[in-house]
Amino acid sequence: MNLPNLITVIRIFLMPIYLYFFYSDMDNSFLYAGIIFIIAGISDVLDGYIARNFDMKTKLGALLDPLADKIVVFTILISFAHKGIIPNWIVLALGLKELVMIIGGAYMYFDENEYVIPSNFYGKMATILFYITIITFAIELRVSISRNLLLLTLVFNILAFLNYLSIFIKLKKEEN
Repeated sequence: MNLPNLITVIRIFLMPIYLYFFYSDMDNSFLYAGIIFIIAGISDVLDGYIARNFDMKTKLGALLDPLADKIVVFTILISFAHKGIIPNWIVLALGLKELVMIIGGAYMYFDENEYVIPSNFYGKMATILFYITIITFAIELRVSISRNLLLLTLVFNILAFLNYLSIFIKLKKEEN
């Protein structure tokens, strides 16, 4: 396992630590959970940077990185909805999108071609907006700003989904 993949695995293991602090009743627990979330975000950027710039891209990394992203997204969304910070319908909308992406990604990976669609502008923007939005909730920025960012995050997630769907359809047509 190379360094970028190890960083990705660490990001996955940060989520139980995030949950520990998020649900803890200790002083500043929300702040500590936010710090863990930010570390997870930095690790997401770092693993990709190292993989691209030091020629350490692997098929495992192409599979692990989006999986880690999904684990982070689901962990944050469910915990925020559970505490009433974000509405449940956002979790449902983003959760369905992520579930379909997981199923589609697994189908393509375990197909005879073992293809993985790399992240692109829409997927990266959706992820960046997600992190910014969650941070605005964590630092308790004006609720209207956080909610508007949450809706913008949802829009970019839908755009990312439609973009990946069009790539998926194009690839399946090329196979035939």
